[in-house]
Amino acid sequence: MAAPSLLRKNRLLDALPEPEWLRMLPHLEKVDLPLGTVLYEPGSTLSHVYFPTSAIVSLLYVMQNGASAEIAVVGFEGLLGISLFMGGDSTPSRAVVQSAGQGLRMKAQAIKDEFKRSGPVMQLLLRYTQALITQMSQTAVCNRHHSLDQQLCRWLLLSLDRLRSNELVMTQDLIANMLGVRREGVTESALKLQRAGLIRYARGHISVLDRPGLEQRSCECYAVVKDEYERLLPRTSQL
Repeated sequence: MAAPSLLRKNRLLDALPEPEWLRMLPHLEKVDLPLGTVLYEPGSTLSHVYFPTSAIVSLLYVMQNGASAEIAVVGFEGLLGISLFMGGDSTPSRAVVQSAGQGLRMKAQAIKDEFKRSGPVMQLLLRYTQALITQMSQTAVCNRHHSLDQQLCRWLLLSLDRLRSNELVMTQDLIANMLGVRREGVTESALKLQRAGLIRYARGHISVLDRPGLEQRSCECYAVVKDEYERLLPRTSQL
């Protein structure tokens, strides 16, 4: 059983009224989430939902030829495994840890039972699902209509919003894989941001030096996603 203090490190769990998270507490298990860990593969039956507390997890769509692109990123604001309580049990995407950390996990049947109560847990999970769908939709639009520079800014900002830090540990190869572009394109865009004084990149470490400048350089997609998460997900224990 996880310590009660850990629940407060995930925004969804922290938003639940006390009776709900006390009921869920015995079913939550603390887990380490090392970099590169695959939480689930396309088409596989999900055994758990995961609530990250300090890790970031990418949802990737993988093509038949092995190419992939990120469709959403999840951190302490959300959970992995929405198909379990939406009735699907599996998903066509892959979930892989892009920034190491910790999280909590809950068995499939336990989260289904909570959802079927049709109370605050169900309401919150449905609102989170709507926010996640917004991120997926906006990512698709962004990748089609905006420059790689803008996509990189959006991706950096969304990732930082899911960490309690201004620094990401991320190689350019991994970023290129997430965005579905060539590594050379990421290198060029990162250098532009560094020359503009917005970030510092060295040996896989990206530090954001000027967040307002990064937001200004990003496209509208970041603000759309951020505003929807803020609108739908409470920051307190009140639904």
